Amino acid sequence: MTWGNWTTVREFILVSFSTLSYELQALLFLLFLIIYLITLMGNVLIILVTTADSALQSPMYFFLRNLSFLEIGFNLVIVPKMLGTLILQDKTISFLGCATQMYFFFFFGAAECCLLATMAYDRYVAICDPLRYPVIMSRKSCAQLAAASWFAGFPVATVQTTWIFSFPFCGPNRVNHFFCDSPPVIALVCADTSLFELEALTATVLFILLPFLLILGSYVRILSTIFRMPSAEGKHKAFSTCSSHLVVVSLFYTTAILMYFRPRSNTSPEHKKMVSLSYTVVTPMLNPIIYSLRNNEVKAALRRVIDRTLSPRKL
Repeated sequence: MTWGNWTTVREFILVSFSTLSYELQALLFLLFLIIYLITLMGNVLIILVTTADSALQSPMYFFLRNLSFLEIGFNLVIVPKMLGTLILQDKTISFLGCATQMYFFFFFGAAECCLLATMAYDRYVAICDPLRYPVIMSRKSCAQLAAASWFAGFPVATVQTTWIFSFPFCGPNRVNHFFCDSPPVIALVCADTSLFELEALTATVLFILLPFLLILGSYVRILSTIFRMPSAEGKHKAFSTCSSHLVVVSLFYTTAILMYFRPRSNTSPEHKKMVSLSYTVVTPMLNPIIYSLRNNEVKAALRRVIDRTLSPRKL
């Protein structure tokens, strides 16, 4: 039998939340649709406000715009298909469609890990080396760091997705998830995947754990510098500039580590779906809310943009 004859699967079936009743799936559809619309509007609003307001042209808001673009892309890859499986009961996804969804999931996920580390570095320089901040975080440097974060998603997405879909799929095609994530898809492969799983673990360490350690190291230095500041006002101002990022990082990495660093035998498929929902659906919605509510500069800029939009133009 040739390798080509082994690959008989032409489409996959996303199990999604099919164990629930149709009525409950309809309620989930409404809930996730509302969250999806809030996510899109919130991130688009962050992009528009930080672009239009002259007071928000610092590196921190440049990286925040990039994060909002990533969150929009991440959401578009996962949520529309999931909504379709809930309300239309269309749970099939083509072989190519599954590969494409997985590719962009890896791409946006790896890019976001790197961008969050870049944002932590920006806060580290701003607080720990403020005199050199304009030189270190110049417009050119910011563009290069953002481009490097986006580019980091390409190698991991290309290697992981190409490798997975070069395996033979010769039997079951039910993916026990609401999107084409690698663990439930690789479980359908009828070949030895031990070498791939070793590579996947290495990629997970490089693109999740390593950026997390860099962020952790940055915040250890940041907190050390803040605690040495003489005035309470200086401490409050310094901490307020990085508190939003710290909350976002905590949400993202807590769920990512729970998902990809727990032993398989200790985690049920239903629990994995719940954890996946937190970082694919909930966290992208919370990010613009956190940056809006916890950041006085963004709130002030939002008020200025609203005032300029609603106030009558002077003749």
